[in-house]
Amino acid sequence: MALMPDAAAVARCALTVLLAGCATRAPDPTATGPASPSPSPVATATATIAAASASASASASATDEPEPSFEVATYPVPPGSHPHDVAPADDGGIWYTAQASGRLGWLDPETGEVREIPLGPGSAPHGVVTGPDGAAWVTDSGLNAIVRVGADDEVTAYPLDAPNANLNTATFDGDGILWFTGQNGVYGSLDPATGAVEVHAAPRVAGPYGIATTPEGDVAFSSLAGSYLGAIDRASGEVTVIDTPTAGGGARRIWSDSGGRLWVTEWFAGRLAMFNPADAEWSEWTLPGASPMPYAVYVDERDAVWVTDFGSNAILRFDPDREEWLTFALESQPAEVRQLLGREGEVWGAESAADRLVVVRAAD
Repeated sequence: MALMPDAAAVARCALTVLLAGCATRAPDPTATGPASPSPSPVATATATIAAASASASASASATDEPEPSFEVATYPVPPGSHPHDVAPADDGGIWYTAQASGRLGWLDPETGEVREIPLGPGSAPHGVVTGPDGAAWVTDSGLNAIVRVGADDEVTAYPLDAPNANLNTATFDGDGILWFTGQNGVYGSLDPATGAVEVHAAPRVAGPYGIATTPEGDVAFSSLAGSYLGAIDRASGEVTVIDTPTAGGGARRIWSDSGGRLWVTEWFAGRLAMFNPADAEWSEWTLPGASPMPYAVYVDERDAVWVTDFGSNAILRFDPDREEWLTFALESQPAEVRQLLGREGEVWGAESAADRLVVVRAAD
């Protein structure tokens, strides 16, 4: 299913057409805290993982390739943090949102050291991304604001003029504009150069959840309650609705691969789906396990697709070429990894139910 270079170019052109609004076919206060020590990484394991299941038979050439090998490590964070999202920082650390304690955390993977930065009274941070400026940008549902944490842990809040947006996640587009979602029926943008915030009403009201940027710099979000993808026209702010392939499937999180194909977790349907703008068609795969509940999705530098499954309490890796799954069972019972993000050779998540961060690393 890998796109050839010419098809990838067509995919990007097709997505541009979608963003212009064409119809589509369809078959997610400023005080800083002192550094605090944290125990060293725990529960590290290295193994070659065999495929747990396959949704279709792979070609002989693909199956002749050796299975990849990975190691898994976990890192404790302060009790009661309930970390929600993570983002690799430019300095080699890992940002995480401590949703229950109203702080932004930073972890040093080399030492396990943690520092946490209070974001203000009433804070309940959800998502975090590292911006082009190297700062951490947070969607804070408690403050109903976008929050920037910059050099020397300086905190700046950009309030929304829409009350109770229930902010979820954010992404930077190709022009450096931050786009965000609010589950209570909004999506919007923030211009870091001016601080101007714009908020738009979402189609079908409640539901905007995950959001992602394509290699061409365009943006699309997923609607959990609305079961659609929303392709945003960055110039006008208007949205083209792309329904999920399974009615009521629940599009929770979204990520783009290197060819501009959009990968989505269907929370209610128990499936991983992919929308290809080249032909405006969907593909779907059911997760392995008895009662799959796919939450997060992330596509790595090799275009492997990573998914978290609440049903099996695991992180899964899907190979689109082989159409095979690898399963990484999590020790914590439950772990509840709600989001994934990574950098080359590493996929990071937050075990929100266990106050730990988890990483799957490609083994040497």
